[in-house]
Amino acid sequence: MIKLAVIGAGNLGQAIIKGLHAKLGSDCSIIATRNQIEKIQYLSCDQIEITVDNIKAVQQSDLIIIAVKPFKVASILEQIKPHLQTNRHILVSVATGITTQQIAEWSNTNIPIYRAMPNTAIEICESVTCLSRHSSHSKFDSEIEDLFNHLGQSILIPEDLMDAATVLGACGIAYVLRFIRAMIQGGIEIGFDARTAANICEQTVRGAAGLLIENGLHPEQEIDKVTTPKGCTIRGLNEMEHQGFSSSLIKGIISSFEKIQ
Repeated sequence: MIKLAVIGAGNLGQAIIKGLHAKLGSDCSIIATRNQIEKIQYLSCDQIEITVDNIKAVQQSDLIIIAVKPFKVASILEQIKPHLQTNRHILVSVATGITTQQIAEWSNTNIPIYRAMPNTAIEICESVTCLSRHSSHSKFDSEIEDLFNHLGQSILIPEDLMDAATVLGACGIAYVLRFIRAMIQGGIEIGFDARTAANICEQTVRGAAGLLIENGLHPEQEIDKVTTPKGCTIRGLNEMEHQGFSSSLIKGIISSFEKIQ
């Protein structure tokens, strides 16, 4: 039985709660907090308790997810730190830009501390969640990875790559969606109605990702299977490259990274 507290059940916190409840059911007991408790009233059930009391949530849990806005993390930790127990609690923060060292200092504790950076696909349990940890509490790595694997796929990375992970994994959702939007617009230009174009493009993107995941090949190897001599695919690809497709995407990723730093 996982005894989980989610402190700050906003959009991300609610997505985590709903995903874990759907995947684990009665194997996971969740207590969720939010000041505007009426906004999470719908979550209440046998396995999910809702409250405005952060201290109660900590006392009733073993694993604590801090899901408040970054500017609220310090005050939340100040409130709950007298109730954190070294041999019991694990703390996971999903607050962007707050380091595990800051969390350790603000909580004044030696409990295991992790950062998690999911993306919005966590809502449908298809997130890539990058994880990093503070100091040497590696014996809990598999436990935290397993938890977030229920919400997609988790990857443990050095903490100094968390900003980069935010850009590639979290901002990356927007980049992919913009690409899909452009594909749909192109589909409309060549004769499809918007809904049909969307259906074709969405499944094409799903299939492309599936090929890479299942076959474990470099994207260029899969591209080679589609590009025939003098064919329409290579013609389209070359035109996109002439217009700066790859370089603009790379520059966008780098620009986002420079901004986040």
